[in-house]
This record gives sequence, structure tokens and C-alpha cells, in this order.
Amino acid sequence: MSDLKATLERLYALALHGRKLGLERVQAACDKLGNPERSFQAVHVAGTNGKGTVTAFVGSMARAAGQRVGVYTSPHLCRFAERINIGGAPLEDDKLVVYLNQVMDIGPDLTFFEVATVAAFLAFRDAQVELAVIEVGLGGRLDATNVIPPPRVAAITRVSYDHVAELGDSLSKIAFEKAGIIKQGSAVVLGKLHPDAREQAAKRMAEVGAREVPLGSPEPVPGAPLAYPRVALVGSNLAVAVTIGRELGYSPETLAKGVEQTVWPGRNELLHRNGQELTLLDCAHNPDGAVALSHALDPSVLGDIESRKEIALVFGAINSKNWRAMLKRLETVAGHRVFVAPPVKRAVDPYEMSAAVAGEVAEGVPDALARARQLVGQRGLVVVTGSIFLVGAARASLLNLPTDPAIDL
Repeated sequence: MSDLKATLERLYALALHGRKLGLERVQAACDKLGNPERSFQAVHVAGTNGKGTVTAFVGSMARAAGQRVGVYTSPHLCRFAERINIGGAPLEDDKLVVYLNQVMDIGPDLTFFEVATVAAFLAFRDAQVELAVIEVGLGGRLDATNVIPPPRVAAITRVSYDHVAELGDSLSKIAFEKAGIIKQGSAVVLGKLHPDAREQAAKRMAEVGAREVPLGSPEPVPGAPLAYPRVALVGSNLAVAVTIGRELGYSPETLAKGVEQTVWPGRNELLHRNGQELTLLDCAHNPDGAVALSHALDPSVLGDIESRKEIALVFGAINSKNWRAMLKRLETVAGHRVFVAPPVKRAVDPYEMSAAVAGEVAEGVPDALARARQLVGQRGLVVVTGSIFLVGAARASLLNLPTDPAIDL
């Protein structure tokens, strides 16, 4: 058994602890390890949707500015190492093994996500990262990532209903949790928030003495179109990222270069095969994300696809998500639906989906992709969505990529 395989098995065994919100365990582990969370400046990004996209954009801008950059995101699409990215590349396997075991040895009570977070901080410290761009795992106030000192910039992309069991059943309660990443002296960038959510952010800024940076144009150079594929589909997220970049002092040229060089797989990612088979991968996993995807699938945006009969939806979800509302939002965009279970324990039974909404059922992700392609032909569009775990499995299948097990943490 390889060291990485054994290490990941040890780490994945911690999934039995599930999620535990709170900073005490992580802070104690960081203290034992010489406080690696204090070794870099940070941009901290929270939000119901779009936080990963903003994190990817800002990381790319910082690299374009010549900085040594660490990026921490979750969950992973295909391989665990994607979560800890330094200089634009996933952390090397040998280093991953060292850091994960070091953290598990000193913090036996840590959860899966807490171990990953502290390991990222160690990796960033040892790589002498100047700027870490850190995506919140869940919420913000009590998320493991929130042990970092006041960040240069704290950002909240969107606030909508998701993880209501942990974060609360109103936009105000959810926004209160996300606003917990705002700390004294930080600059704050807010996406287009509902008034109830904005009120919570404003309250938190006033309490701690943080400064809001008004949301600016998504165009680094006003009037100069960006060479970023499907840029129209990340509008408000791009505006948040570019506003953060301006606050960090990057030039318009650096911002544009960073945006154009951004790689963020599985998010509005269009894959081509055999020159004409198009597959769109999108990690939308709640109704808010499904609305954004439905706009992206409008024929006026897609160009060559003229009708919904040429679009097949491959859809799967986990049982904590409002999949019925998602399917309702996507009802009118695709002429065909193929339901399949994402490769995680809490996957919704695809037969339950087909009983609720007309569609076929596939026994596995490769079968679902093959059937969807059959339904629309070589020139049609297959859209894979509903869960990041489904998108990761589909991407690995289509591109023949190595994978580590998916995990809902």
C-alpha cells in the first residue's frame, strides 16, 4: 500500500466524526505546530455559491502579479491534493503525506476537514506563501478556516438557502454565520446580497471596525473584453474577484491576465471530445446555482444549440440538498434527463428522482454519460450537474483521470 493511500485511509476514517463546527480544536492544533496560520497574508472567501470561483480567480490574479500563492478549496473534484494548491499546482503527494500525518498525530480529536485545513496552513508556511486565498468550508464564523488572523480582504459572494440545519433557516441567520469571517481592520467585498444578508454584514463590519470596498466593474480594463471562456456566466463572482484584486493593488493588466489564466475545472466547464461532442460540467448543487445554470443554458448564450431537444441533463444529488427545487429550475432547459447517483453515501436514489420528474435512470456515471450522448447525438449538449461529486466522477470518466474517493466534507 502506498504511503498516500494509507494516509488517505487514515484521514477518511475521521469522516465518522462528521462535521463539527467550532474553532477550539483547530486553534489548539495550530498552537502545537507553531501557529502556521499566522505565516501568510490572506484573502478569506465565504458564500453560498461562487466562493470557489472567486477563490480561483483571486489566486490566479495573485500569481499573475508574481506572488507566491497558496489556494485552499473544498471539496475536491477528482484528487484530494487539489484542495491544497501552491503556485498553481496541487500539493505533491510526498508532502501531502507528511503534513496530513503530522496533523493527525498531534490532533487525534480533529475532524477530516480540520486536519485538511491545518495541513494546508503547514504547507503554506513551509512554501513561504505570501498570500493564501482561502475558501470557507461551511458557514464562516465557526468554520475551521476562521482561525486565521484578520485577512487583508474578507469576501462574501452570495447568501442563499443551503446547509440550513447547520447555519439557520433564514437569510439573516445564514448571513450572520458567513459574516463571522469579517475581522478588525479587514477590507470587505460583498457580492450582490439580499437586504437581510447585507444588513448582517454591515452590522458585523460596524462591530469589528472593518471597511467595505464597493463592488466594482467585472472588467479589469473597462470596455476591454476578457478572453475568458463563458465569462458572462460568472458576472457577479468575477466582479467580486476583480474588486478584491484592485484592493490588493494589482494593475488592470495583471487582473486581466489573472482572469484569463484562471483554471477552475467543473464550474461551467465545456469539454470537447472528437471535435464535436460537447459536455458542460457545472457543480450547481442548490436552487440558487440551478437558476444561474438555467440562464447559461439559454439558446441565446449557447449559440449552436438551437433547442432543448438537443440538451440532455445528467443529474444526481445528495440527500441534504433541495434537488426537487433544482430540477424545477432546470425543467425547461433540457429535452432529456438521465438520473444517476453521485459516488457518495448520501446520494439520492435516482429512482426516487425519476418518480418525481420524468427521466431515465442509469446505474453508474459512465452509463449515464453514454446514454445522454445517445439521446442528443454527437452534436448535442450533455449537461452534468446537481452535485460536485457527480461532476468529479463525470470529469474523471470523460478525461480518464486518476481519482481519490469522493467525500462530502
